[in-house]
Amino acid sequence: MSGPEFPQVRQVVLDTADARGLAEFYRQLLGYAYRPGDEPPGPGQDDERGRDWLVLRDQAGGKGIAFQQVTSLRAPTWPDGAIPQQLHLDLTVPGKASLDLQHERALALGARLVLDRSGDEAEPLRVYADPSGHPFCIFVAPPD
Repeated sequence: MSGPEFPQVRQVVLDTADARGLAEFYRQLLGYAYRPGDEPPGPGQDDERGRDWLVLRDQAGGKGIAFQQVTSLRAPTWPDGAIPQQLHLDLTVPGKASLDLQHERALALGARLVLDRSGDEAEPLRVYADPSGHPFCIFVAPPD
């Protein structure tokens, strides 16, 4: 007898005032690819999809991140608490060298460092804000 069916997480959706810009940030950071039809248009062409809703998928075409265009967005101010983070992404790397490499990549792509606990012996991590202000963590964790 099989167990009950449960909903499956397909994607996390981030509101942003710049759907294409934030999608490009995460595409480059995570190595994800656009869902067919969501790719950037050619030079001089209208980016109709980029003004509404875009989806990135992992390399297997499964789990992803979607970007929903909004008129304005009040970025979280975590950790000060005035505007709570409401949601954040946890990203892992296998070791401290990878943590440092990804730190440089994240900053170069436009992330802002919010908290640095890279010297923590138990769980080295850094918290960033993406270009729209959404927090995300990169921390060292053994592979599943």
